[in-house]
Amino acid sequence: QVQLMESGGGLVQPGGSLRLSCAASSSNVFNFNAMAWYRQTPGNEREMVATITSGGITQYQDSLKERFSASRTLNTLYLQMNRLKSEDTGIYYCAAAPTIATLPQGYWGQGTQVTVSS
Repeated sequence: QVQLMESGGGLVQPGGSLRLSCAASSSNVFNFNAMAWYRQTPGNEREMVATITSGGITQYQDSLKERFSASRTLNTLYLQMNRLKSEDTGIYYCAAAPTIATLPQGYWGQGTQVTVSS
């Protein structure tokens, strides 16, 4: 059973930065072509933040691409978040699947809380 675990969340002031990490219990998951960060902000549906393929091709939610950056190494997926805003507050999840289309049905972590507040 593959497990993903996010870390790096916390409380940060507006304008600050956080780097989230996602570690897999099995290195096999990083053979999945598609990995992604999603988030669920208060009162909203879960939304895609960024996807990244095994070849390093990234796609971002348009409204976030100027401030967020996803990357991956052999064992870890990262999300660098800069110039954070209060509306970025939410739970951030990582996911892995064979394809981008199958991410909703893939492996998911439990999420890490990000709170942007002064």
